[in-house]
Amino acid sequence: MITLTQLEYIVAVDTFRHFGRAAEHCFITQPTLSMQIKKLEEDLEVVIFDRSKQPLIPTDVGKRIIEQSRIILQETEKVNNIVKDHKNLISGELKIGIIPTLAPYLLPLFIGNYKRKYPNINIKVEELTTESIVDHLNRDLLDVGILVTPLKEDRISEKPIFYEEMMLYAHKDHPLHNKAEVKVKDISVPEIWLLSDGHCFRHQVINLCSFKGSHNEDLPFHFEAGSLETLMNIIDKEGGITLIPELAAIEMAKERSLHVRAFDDVTPLREVSLVYSRHFAKNKLIELLWREIVNSMPQSLLNKDRGTIVDWK
Repeated sequence: MITLTQLEYIVAVDTFRHFGRAAEHCFITQPTLSMQIKKLEEDLEVVIFDRSKQPLIPTDVGKRIIEQSRIILQETEKVNNIVKDHKNLISGELKIGIIPTLAPYLLPLFIGNYKRKYPNINIKVEELTTESIVDHLNRDLLDVGILVTPLKEDRISEKPIFYEEMMLYAHKDHPLHNKAEVKVKDISVPEIWLLSDGHCFRHQVINLCSFKGSHNEDLPFHFEAGSLETLMNIIDKEGGITLIPELAAIEMAKERSLHVRAFDDVTPLREVSLVYSRHFAKNKLIELLWREIVNSMPQSLLNKDRGTIVDWK
């Protein structure tokens, strides 16, 4: 008979792709974990993991068994959450992934209040790219992500939170800094600084202005930036332009905010959402997190109809 413990073990091995780390995660010895998985394979008369590959990978039938095991374990967790809801207990662990273009501006607005309101929730936050968050969600290494949508991922649910404007940041001597009206087509110039590949905001900027080049000859040097703050600091010294999200401008010092311009022809927006597995069991914690972020937002950012959402995929 298949046990929930055996399902937990094969899911752990799939998550960590290593018997030793999976055993450590499950608080058992590696021989015990290996023996239980081997027994499950013998009972089912199938091979779940291809042990000849490094790192360890599941077989084709193993992938299907593991996917169903994740669903079963998540549905089982829902039973515990029903009891917690009935007793009005708000507790548990919440592992959050957030993209770098949101983390420094959004986290300070809500994370402290969320923890103070719900002290029995053990919160773990990790800054990751969108691709990494989706991978971590699929392997149960995260409970929820905060990122830009739509993702269009079959196994991921999206719960939109707010809509922030994409704005121009220009050096004081750049022509766009003092131009009477700035249009989206104006930013298709060689002197635009971009985040490195892998950042969804980079792809949104490219989609918005149809910028095709990966190397800009009018920039003083080629640089793959990992943060918006780095880009703005370089622009302040070296010139050029970039785009920044609205949250980055809200808390900006007055002197620096003089470099920020809104577009006059369109209002490009990026949709920020909570994302989680379709079989996610901690629905109560997700709802409370969503509510706390919404309550921390300026009212204008909750209005989807104030502009046009820019896709990044």
